[in-house]
Amino acid sequence: MILATKLKLPQQWHLATWEDYEALRDDEQSDRCKLFFDNYRLWVEMGAEGINHAKFGDLFAFILYICAIKFPDLKLSTFGGCQMEKRGARAAAPDIVVYVGDDIPTWQDGQSRFINLDQWRSPDLVGEISDTTLAIDLDQKKQIYADLGITEYWVIDVRADRIFAFQLDESGAYQQCETSQILPNLAIALLEQTMQMLSTKTNTEAAIWFSQQLK
Repeated sequence: MILATKLKLPQQWHLATWEDYEALRDDEQSDRCKLFFDNYRLWVEMGAEGINHAKFGDLFAFILYICAIKFPDLKLSTFGGCQMEKRGARAAAPDIVVYVGDDIPTWQDGQSRFINLDQWRSPDLVGEISDTTLAIDLDQKKQIYADLGITEYWVIDVRADRIFAFQLDESGAYQQCETSQILPNLAIALLEQTMQMLSTKTNTEAAIWFSQQLK
């Protein structure tokens, strides 16, 4: 299927080739969108972020910044929203992208602007801020991230103030977990408590409270 780059595609998977994906990805005239590609299927999330998505997304950016201060030896690097690709096979643009340690993607003149997973290792942690996309985040996107070998995956359900956290097992499948493996001894329940504060406080106030809970 040849995709018209300015077409308003419905929120569903579409049959597509890798070349279709690249054409939509590289069209500078197309509307802002997030692209996911897997096994000749393309998913397009159109439009800008809503209030909830933006508010919770910034909260988790603050949380990662606080963790970087509390655990400096981890050397956290974040690339939230960056397109990442396994050429010809899979592509995704997670809201949260975290690398731990060295050997992180860097850009040089003449290279792709995106994270080339044939050149760089997969992130250690990715996450999706789920406002209107919870079903696909827990299903098809989850499988894409498992197939890309990403150690930990978070689905942040902003409507229910909950987090589905998964760790990759030896068979390459995700198993739900209660404590982060990437951010040592960080309880998922503490992240959920921090989320719940947004009903009465700002995201900066919630982040300050989160910081006070870390030993």
